[in-house]
Amino acid sequence: MLLRGSILAGSVAVAALFASQAASAQGVFTLSSPSFKDGERLATKNAGNNKSNPNCVGENVSPALSWSNPPEGTKSFAILMFDPEGRPPGGVSHWVAYGIPASVTGFAEGELSKPSDKYVGGSSLMKLPNYFGPCTPPGPLHHYTFTLMATDLEPTALAAGLTRDELIKALDGHVKQATGLIGRSRSRDNGLLYLSRLRGLVGSHRRMRSG
Repeated sequence: MLLRGSILAGSVAVAALFASQAASAQGVFTLSSPSFKDGERLATKNAGNNKSNPNCVGENVSPALSWSNPPEGTKSFAILMFDPEGRPPGGVSHWVAYGIPASVTGFAEGELSKPSDKYVGGSSLMKLPNYFGPCTPPGPLHHYTFTLMATDLEPTALAAGLTRDELIKALDGHVKQATGLIGRSRSRDNGLLYLSRLRGLVGSHRRMRSG
């Protein structure tokens, strides 16, 4: 009986340990996307659509984002999208948003490609308040980093139009936790798609002339 009691007590202790670990894992503040997994490539449609730039070969469709388990006391969220390899040495700020109410748990695909009353738009390097996708130049992979911050500020605390650096300064001492997600982009694939589109346009123009 003593042995059985020891085994039972040990089993209960192990089960409690695993339950505690599971609860801890479930409680982690996490940013994710159904559009891509952390470290994977962004879809071509997520790239920028500036037609004057041959590296902008996408449709500027923002990826879907969702998050869970924000820390207790969170009043609003802020999001930054940054390309550390872009335009060295400063990098490229693609999107600055804040004042996202604590009740918001994510954004649908394409929702961030335009202004919304669900967030306060800052000012990216392109002087835009909304998402602007990658326009990766020739060279190595770029890592587009989405950083979500849980803050103790009310959604209306900060004025619109803050740059990345201004927002970081304004949030000093107000961020409870942060989590992130990285999407990669490679210029070679974008360039091939651009050439393919260019050939299609040339072919269409020739057909129109011959017709």
